[in-house]
Amino acid sequence: MSTMRKIIHVDMDAFYASVEQRDDPSLRGRPVVVAWRGSRSVVCAASYEARVFGIRSAMPALRAERLCPDAVFVPPDFARYKAVSRQVREIFLRHTDLVEPLSLDEAYLDVTAPKSGLALATDIAREIRAQIREETALTASAGIAPNKFLAKIASDWRKPDGQFVVTPQRMEAFLLPLAVKKIPGVGKVMEARLSALGITTCGDLRSWSLPALEDAFGSFGRSLYNRARGIDERPVEPDQPVQSISSEDTFAEDLPLESLGPAIAALADKTWTATRKTDRTGHTVVLKLKTAQFRILTRSYTPERPPDSMEALRDIALALRDRVELPPETRYRLVGVGLGGFRERETVLQGELFKKGDGGN
Repeated sequence: MSTMRKIIHVDMDAFYASVEQRDDPSLRGRPVVVAWRGSRSVVCAASYEARVFGIRSAMPALRAERLCPDAVFVPPDFARYKAVSRQVREIFLRHTDLVEPLSLDEAYLDVTAPKSGLALATDIAREIRAQIREETALTASAGIAPNKFLAKIASDWRKPDGQFVVTPQRMEAFLLPLAVKKIPGVGKVMEARLSALGITTCGDLRSWSLPALEDAFGSFGRSLYNRARGIDERPVEPDQPVQSISSEDTFAEDLPLESLGPAIAALADKTWTATRKTDRTGHTVVLKLKTAQFRILTRSYTPERPPDSMEALRDIALALRDRVELPPETRYRLVGVGLGGFRERETVLQGELFKKGDGGN
């Protein structure tokens, strides 16, 4: 790497659920699911007691209830979570001005030149976690590494309430056996494609040349090539406001347009849940489609007032499907639902136009 940085990724442990358990002692030690009840609701967060039953964020609430009938469902209180997040952010800023929040419960910190008197990144991470515990009565996990990619993976290594360091000297030993599914962007479908080629670890990826990976996976091949070698030159960028949030799904087999309704609804719910982690409001709903021939289409709509509920986002996303004018026999391999045009919550713009695009044109 051209620049050797000291990066910490801090991730609060089961954040929403932990706040609920902290503030209501009767919930401690019990499987807590942060979600609205309802047939179309999705899980915002699950306590570690609930995760034992296989409950995860973005899972349909009904499925979570089936997995653990004794789970305690608590409606989310985002105002409270944001207040705690601000407390944690203030702790970060005592140690460095280079803080890049990813959501209410996680952030990257560049401590190459720390503000505090601590010289070692591992000591800074330990001190940050101690301050979070003392001042918020919550726990956090941390990953320490020379770059963002490795730090984020490392923060999950000793969860909850732990930290893990990947030094430059240990990077090779850490990466070679690392499962490719740990690489950002490698979902279940991509993992299956890689596995079919005999690639299950970063070590396996190392045997493929850059041209071969680009031939097989397009532009994503370069990302696979770099991450398998621990290459990530992205700097920590503080105060980057959210511009868009989206969720996508690639189908096991291509589907006609009329069969995409359930997937669009589920992705809208997942995107809405993700937007609850930011203080900004998304104004433009985007539906993305990829045909079996890899043609990408987008349809978008900016209502006079931004979507104010999961149901509103879902209804607009489903309505955008009617704006697709390809032949009915067209099959689709991917669908995505996103929110864009994020602004501060108090900013309300009216009279925006209905937009229609095809592949960004």
